[in-house]
Amino acid sequence: MDQPPDARPDSPPSFTHDPWAVLSLLAMPLFFSTNLIVGRAVVDVVPPWSLAFWRWLIAVAVLLPFTGGALLRHRHLLRREWWRILLLGCLGMVLCGGNVYVALKHTSATNATLIYTTSTIMVVILDALLKRRMLPIIQIVGSLAGFAGIALITVHGEPGRVLAMEFNIGDLGVLVAAIAWASYSLMLRQGPVSRLGGQTAFAANAIAGMLLLAPLALWETVNGAQQPATLEAWAAIVFLAIFPSVLAFGLFQYCVRVAGAPVTAMFLYLLPVYGVLMAVLLLGEELHLFHAAGFVLILGGVVLATRRGPAPRPMAH
Repeated sequence: MDQPPDARPDSPPSFTHDPWAVLSLLAMPLFFSTNLIVGRAVVDVVPPWSLAFWRWLIAVAVLLPFTGGALLRHRHLLRREWWRILLLGCLGMVLCGGNVYVALKHTSATNATLIYTTSTIMVVILDALLKRRMLPIIQIVGSLAGFAGIALITVHGEPGRVLAMEFNIGDLGVLVAAIAWASYSLMLRQGPVSRLGGQTAFAANAIAGMLLLAPLALWETVNGAQQPATLEAWAAIVFLAIFPSVLAFGLFQYCVRVAGAPVTAMFLYLLPVYGVLMAVLLLGEELHLFHAAGFVLILGGVVLATRRGPAPRPMAH
């Protein structure tokens, strides 16, 4: 779906009157939020690079029946743009896949959540810089409010915990993933590959990511790492292939196309909201006042940052 003709240049495409777009923007972070939860649970029994490889191998197997024909029809374009597809596969499936699983073995979910969420602010700022336009004040306020809400939940309503947080090599890995995700988000709408259509381009990126992950998984096997052998491990891998891969990435591609990368990135602020709610409903954890305050900041920030205000002013030369 192309941007409507009455949309102002460089302003977020209008999506609020499209119920499928709104539903997709709300569902996409829910599916993504399951990756850290399930990945964290199995990363100690399945090697990280192997976990990412099997995840994307199964995802590709699911995608091919629906996209194989289109991939064949566009084979000349795919051959010509192979380097861009490999780069997208590296950013989205390697650095935001196996690299995150490696990082989770060395850092806490608290640190990972706070650091990874910076990718949303990166997308908003980089998008403005690339388009050489000034960010509207309301979008800046919304982005900062959303991040403040996530920070409040992350430190359990105690700002002093920030000073006590310790950072390590795992946190650096998560920061690399955040930068990679911001770059992946902005590249989706640029270049000839964007003409493939959302699902076909996603399938091409997934195949590239799977091929890049294969030697890393083989390296783990050669070095004696235990491969998935239990029903529970394979069930987790299949879950990761379906929900935070095929469904989440597919919806993400669609949302970037109909709403733009900055708006789509802002909805990723809902990740900790869904994470907390799932922990309350499925694990019996308690809901605290700082959760409610964080939810208000996050949801308010998303509303402000995705609101269609005056046309943004270009940067002065």
